[in-house]
This record gives sequence, structure tokens and C-alpha cells, in this order.
Amino acid sequence: MPETAPFLDTAFWITSGFIALLLLLSAFFSGSETALTAASRGKLRAQADKGNKGAKQALDVTEDTERLIGAVLLGNNLVNILAASLATALFTRLFGESGVALATLLMTFLVLVFAEVLPKTYAITNPESAAARVSPIIRLVVTVFSPIVGAIRWFVRLMLRLFGVKVDPDSQMLAVREEIAGAISLGHSEGVVEKEDRDRILGALDLNDRTVEEIMLHRSKIEMIDVADDPQAVLAQCLNSAHTRLPLYRDDPENIIGVIHAKDLLRAMHKLMVQKEASFEALNGFDVMKVAKKPYFVPETTTLDDQMRQFLKRHAHFALVVDEYGTLQGLITLEDILEEIVGEITDEFDKDDEPGIDKSEDGGFVVEGAMTIRDLNRAMDWNLPDEEAITVAGLVIHEAQMIPSEGQVFSFHGFRFEVLERQANRIMKLKIRPL
Repeated sequence: MPETAPFLDTAFWITSGFIALLLLLSAFFSGSETALTAASRGKLRAQADKGNKGAKQALDVTEDTERLIGAVLLGNNLVNILAASLATALFTRLFGESGVALATLLMTFLVLVFAEVLPKTYAITNPESAAARVSPIIRLVVTVFSPIVGAIRWFVRLMLRLFGVKVDPDSQMLAVREEIAGAISLGHSEGVVEKEDRDRILGALDLNDRTVEEIMLHRSKIEMIDVADDPQAVLAQCLNSAHTRLPLYRDDPENIIGVIHAKDLLRAMHKLMVQKEASFEALNGFDVMKVAKKPYFVPETTTLDDQMRQFLKRHAHFALVVDEYGTLQGLITLEDILEEIVGEITDEFDKDDEPGIDKSEDGGFVVEGAMTIRDLNRAMDWNLPDEEAITVAGLVIHEAQMIPSEGQVFSFHGFRFEVLERQANRIMKLKIRPL
């Protein structure tokens, strides 16, 4: 066995000092990686707007997350491998062949505790502050290692392509929208975010994924005015209606030729009635089309986000929905879209005819078939799928692959569905109970 070298010679202290310095660098890289990836870009943006230069540099550094992670990992692995190599050489000189095992055990402990767990724990407690402090140095590291990281990224993509995996260089590691939605849902599950707040925020985020077809008023429920009716009948219908805007049709309800606003109608009729020769008979010659507005048609596949922008752009609140063949399917208003965010909006003229949820004695819930799956999920905190159907009745018909009869029971998606009432081919009421 070779004679061991003195413990306190110059080479020992120099090597030990280098190992300690490398461990510090490893801790810096580990903590920086955690801080920069965990930091909220929204909070960093708020700090940068207040003049925090570190936060501004942190935002710049995290623009290209793949390049950032590549540079930090490259630096971290370099110092870790170099530290392990120096420790192995030092312990081999001191203890011979058994020094390899001792160096492995000691370096594993030192790297795990002081270069990984400790700095990452510190960074995760206040990631924005830590990210602002380390960003100037990390920015320099990313610049220096940029050529090497670029070559590594090219090689990695080449290897992935050989296995049939395509990587989009412009894609982000996490979509901002999905990140926000996930954080809100997690906060609700932990009791930090109230259900109403969660529904409003997620409702706003979902507008781009939902179409007008999903929330429109079906054509069978649209209140219309026949342009052939006499003006007094039209006036009476407008006064008795809970709506201020009503479509006008000629001959066939599918043939919409205009939309009349009650205010325009009343204003025009009032103008006739204040004249000297005014009489109810004078109203018989009144042409309703003179005060009607041109109908606004939209495709049923239009997203709610696009439709809301169009409403605001056109200063309109009312649109008729048609399918790809131009056939009338329903109507949608700006209020309908806003209700997807803030919930049901009612006033003193609204009829209380919205589908509701009643709890039965056996623990089930009686709902109307026309109730949308989304409204049911929001009200009950359930997760029934709404990809294949819009209403609860539609979901049952889709899963059953038939139009069920009264009394039939089905079980799917973790729930028991019982058909309570059916009229013609429409399911009117169901009882739903979680299994």
C-alpha cells in the first residue's frame, strides 16, 4: 500500500479550496435555476415597471427558457464534475484506492445538501427577489455559454428527430393561459380562491375555446314578430315582451328580414301620435320596416371571444346565429357572453324560467334537460364532459346512443342518470346522482 501524503501540505489546502469554491458555484447555479424558473413573470414585470433593474434583467433572461436552462445546467454540471474529480484525486492521494469510495460518499453528501437542497430551498421561498439578484451574473453566463448551448440544442433536436419527435423551437415550456388556469384551480382546491372568483376567471379564460353555438338561445325559444301583423299588434307584442330587441320575419320564421328595437318603435309611434291629426287609425299605415335595423348574422362556430370583440367593435348587443347552410339556429346577445364570466344577470323584467337544480330526498339532483353541462358543472363543482354535447339531455342521448324513455337509468362518467320526464323526442327532466 503506498504511503499517504501529509494532510496539511500546500496541495491539500489548494485542492480543498478549489472544491469549496466549486461547491459554491454549484449552489449558485442550482439556486439560480430554481429562482428564475419559479419566479412569476407577472410579479417581475410589476417590479420592473417600478424601476427594478434586476427584475428587468430577470425578464430578459427568462424570455428564452430553453437557452437559460441549457446554460445553467451546463455550468452546474461542469463545476459538479470538476469538484468530484478533484475530490477523487485528493482522496486517492491520501487514502489510496479506498479514497475513491470515500470521495464519492463525501461529495454526494456535500453536493446534495449544500449545492442542491439548501440553495433551492432558499430560492423557492422568495423566487422573485432571488431571480432579480442573480440575473446579472446569469445573463453573463448565458451569453458566454450561448455557442455551446446552441450546438447542444441542435444536437438534441437531431437525436429527437431520429426517434420521430419534433420540437417546436418557438413553443414555450408552459402556456401562460394554462398556467393561470392551473394556479386558479389549485388555489380553489386548497381553499385559497373562492368558487365564485374561480368561475369568473376561468370563464374569461375559456371564451376563446367556446363557440356561440354552446350558449345561444335556440331558435325554438326565439320570440319573433311577423311583419305582416298590423302595427297595433306589433306594438302590443313589443310592450308585452320582456325583450327590447325582437327579430322581424316575413312569411317564414326562418326568413329574418330585420330586428326592431322597442325604443325605436315607441319613438316613431309617439311622433305620429303627437301630430294634430293623430288617431289610432293613423297607425294602420305605419310601416314597421322603416324603424327596423338590418339583421346581424354570425356563424355558429364563432368563438365567444371573437364574438364579444365584434359586438364591441360594431356597438351591437344582438346577433342571429346561422349554420354553414345559412339556416337560423338561434340568437346570442352580449349579455349571454358576459354571463359566462360573471354568472346569471337578471333584472325586473326577466322571467324566472332558467333551468334550475332541485335536490331530491334520496340525495340525487333533479335538473332540466335543457340545462347546459357547463352550468351544471359550475353549480355543482362536477366535471362532466362537454365536448360531445352542450346540454345534459344531449349528453345522455350521446352516451346512450338513443332517445331514452321515461324511467330508464344510465351510469357513465361516475354518475347515475335517470330520465324523469320526456316530451316527444325531448328529455325534459333528469335525476342525477354521483356514484
